Amino acid sequence: MRTFTLALLGLLATSSAFAATTFSKDVAPILYKNCVACHRPGEMAPMSLLDYKSARPWAKAMQTAVASRKMPPWFADPRYGHFQNDARLKDSDIETIKAWVAGGALEGDRKDLPPQPKFVEGWSLGEPDAVIDIGEDFTVPAARDVYKDFVVQSNLKEGRWVRAAQILPGNRRAVHHVHFSLIEKEAGPEAAIKTDATHGVGRRALEASHFETVNGLSRVKDSAPVVDNACAGDGGIANLSGFDEGSMATMLPGKGPDVYDLFGDGSVAKYVPAGSKVRFQIHYANNKDSLTDRTRIGLYFASRPPERPLKRVDMRNRYFLIPAGAANHEVKRCYQLESDKLLLAITPHAHYRGKDALYELVHADGRRDVLLSVPNYDFNWQLQYKLKDPVLMEKGSHIEATFHFDNSANNRANPDSSKAIRWGDRSEDEMMVTWTETLDAKPQTAAVGN
Repeated sequence: MRTFTLALLGLLATSSAFAATTFSKDVAPILYKNCVACHRPGEMAPMSLLDYKSARPWAKAMQTAVASRKMPPWFADPRYGHFQNDARLKDSDIETIKAWVAGGALEGDRKDLPPQPKFVEGWSLGEPDAVIDIGEDFTVPAARDVYKDFVVQSNLKEGRWVRAAQILPGNRRAVHHVHFSLIEKEAGPEAAIKTDATHGVGRRALEASHFETVNGLSRVKDSAPVVDNACAGDGGIANLSGFDEGSMATMLPGKGPDVYDLFGDGSVAKYVPAGSKVRFQIHYANNKDSLTDRTRIGLYFASRPPERPLKRVDMRNRYFLIPAGAANHEVKRCYQLESDKLLLAITPHAHYRGKDALYELVHADGRRDVLLSVPNYDFNWQLQYKLKDPVLMEKGSHIEATFHFDNSANNRANPDSSKAIRWGDRSEDEMMVTWTETLDAKPQTAAVGN
């Protein structure tokens, strides 16, 4: 009898603890801090978690998602690197949500609710200093992927340093991702194939001969050379292209606004010249319905010129070939450091067959440091990983990027495992891309990094 009584008291105590956990007092602060940037009306998430009425039907699904760490989305292996935008919930937050659900997912006293986060028309950073849109209401045709470039005037009467930027889709059902860049002049037909600034006309023409355009989308021809390991450094086709100064801002699934002033002291920014033209490169995803979009970008100006401009360097291998049915096909690309630089952020990009991504800094003496490991890449969540502490990449070292692709029937996202796959704009094709944010290093930064 005594044993039964003690067990009953323990059960009652546990139930009391669960019951004491409420949405208003315990769960809402977690959601407001970690979830509602996406889980609110008009954003990419399928449901709002801003209030109890909206969140309550999803209580058990929330518990499952956070307990499995499916949400919030974060794919970096915790054994390597430290990231300032690490989205993982604390263990105590997960236990709180589990206790809330186990106790009946109660609302609690509304007086305990913290103030809801303030959002301005979808602008996460508040009202921008300037807004530029694509210049038209664009009709996205139904039932196919569309890549569309919009070139418009920035209408800036004077050059401005920009501390942050956010791309805001006009129609989230239609827009998959967007690249925003500055252009010095109208782009010619050759602009679809980006090449290194050091390449001569002959080399650009040679590379262009390996590409074809189908329904406005670019892809590598089946007859193009195959180079899976572009770290060979043989000066051949693998090195014709693959590095360029990347876009100024990017909108990707799961990625937040571009914040250039990463140190918060005004020392880092990007420049937009007066009267410049800009380009929106937009991937409209395949939808069964015809949709209308007017995407725009908000610019946030810096109060003073920075000490150093932030630079984006893009790394690509365009010449790989993934065999039909291959479950773990490896593709590499390396970037040799021509001068001392600081690495601030890494963004991997692949399509449905992307399986994992590994980034290593290989020092001149052969030592290797893992910068970032993404063991389970997800096309639906293309995250930027912002380093908590900038890593010094000394001249003579190189970044080695290694991707694996799953083109087998076991990959449920795979559109067709019976086909060999090459580079292409369509989601059904594949890409091997890395976007990095870097700064020129100062002499005194020699001790920075890990």
